[in-house]
Amino acid sequence: MDTAKAFAAYEAVRHRLPAAVPSRQPAQRVATLEDIAEDYDAFLLDAFGVLNIGETAIPGVVERVRSLKARGKRVIVVSNAAGFPHATLMQKYHRLGYDFTAEDVITSRATLLAAIGSCEGLHLGLMATPSAGLRDLEALNVTYLEEDPAPYAEVDGFLMIGSAAWTEQRYSLLVQALTQRTRPVWVGNPDIVAPRETGFSVEPGYFAHRLADQTGVAPQFFGKPFGNIFELAFQRLGSGIPRNRIVMVGDSLHTDILGAQAAGIGSALISDYGFFAGYDVDSAIRDSGIVPTYVASRP
Repeated sequence: MDTAKAFAAYEAVRHRLPAAVPSRQPAQRVATLEDIAEDYDAFLLDAFGVLNIGETAIPGVVERVRSLKARGKRVIVVSNAAGFPHATLMQKYHRLGYDFTAEDVITSRATLLAAIGSCEGLHLGLMATPSAGLRDLEALNVTYLEEDPAPYAEVDGFLMIGSAAWTEQRYSLLVQALTQRTRPVWVGNPDIVAPRETGFSVEPGYFAHRLADQTGVAPQFFGKPFGNIFELAFQRLGSGIPRNRIVMVGDSLHTDILGAQAAGIGSALISDYGFFAGYDVDSAIRDSGIVPTYVASRP
């Protein structure tokens, strides 16, 4: 899937996303986050497309984060990375050179778990990559959804958190199971795609929206652009920083920027890395009607 197709896929599901906030002002163009550092006290940073592309840190961003912190800014990662345990993500960020603490990283995985609790008494089918492990999910009674159709029929609900190992065969089994008996579907990563070194990967949101279209089941989403992950971020920041001094920095109009608008905070779209790298970002803003506060060439 290329940028144009990914953009179209997000536009096709706008009815399930928060509404865009009309803007009378065009996005302001800046070079980097240093240009807006005086305007904000807290920076919420997306991961893919802002901190890293796949397993590679974006050049200069480690230093940018250090610079913002040196200015006294609060810097928090707000990511839809539901597929990995928190400890695994922390190891990755440290390996890439970032000095975030565990409290500095908020994921849609944590957002989902905070909302659903232990789901006591429920047996849940899990869309996830077994190699990522089940840390953080120990309180849940889960069974991996693979090629055996039995668990699809037996479980009380479905968790969609990672799609690296997902297949069309498994998707078909899930559709069949929900057609036969409606059950809750909780989506821990609303992303349709994520930027990698060699292109876009397909994420759980892609399958969740297809599922909704095909079965009529309304999934419950956790993560950007939905308010639940932003509320978790605001709790982490505390009450000392007003909303007009918080900015969300991301590479996606339909997750980062739309979510920031719905949460009532500023937004900065990264144009040269991630989702819109090599693409006409101005046309995307015009066609979607999602206008960020800023467009920054790089973090």
